[in-house]
Amino acid sequence: MLKQHRELSMLIRRTIENNKEVGIRPNKIYQSYVAAAGDHRELSFIEKDVRNYIMRKVQNVSKLEDAKEFGKYLLRKKEKNPNFFFELELEVDQLINIAFWVDTRSWAACEYFRDVISFDTTYNTNRYNLVFCSFVEVNHHD
Repeated sequence: MLKQHRELSMLIRRTIENNKEVGIRPNKIYQSYVAAAGDHRELSFIEKDVRNYIMRKVQNVSKLEDAKEFGKYLLRKKEKNPNFFFELELEVDQLINIAFWVDTRSWAACEYFRDVISFDTTYNTNRYNLVFCSFVEVNHHD
């Protein structure tokens, strides 16, 4: 059962999705295939493949939902305060490519003091492999 020889057919993937939707655990999903085939050696996949497929599907849905919710959050902030500024650039698949926002207090302080602003992209990446960039303002009051 080398990885390059294992595969989940479209029918098996759809059945896994249906079983997961109704709350059947991955190990039980796999065991149902083992029981139907008579032995695990008769299958072209292992239990880990079922778990990995479920995780990939869940993570993809989660990314899409997170992107939508983040966009809604920024719009709510803008509705509460018209001076709140944000820019959101989405990829073709509706995942976030670039997100930028500035709260009104920081924007006003920058306009008033005109001091140094540092743009740092070396901090870290999040679980979606997006780089976290921080703008740090340094003024004569700090």
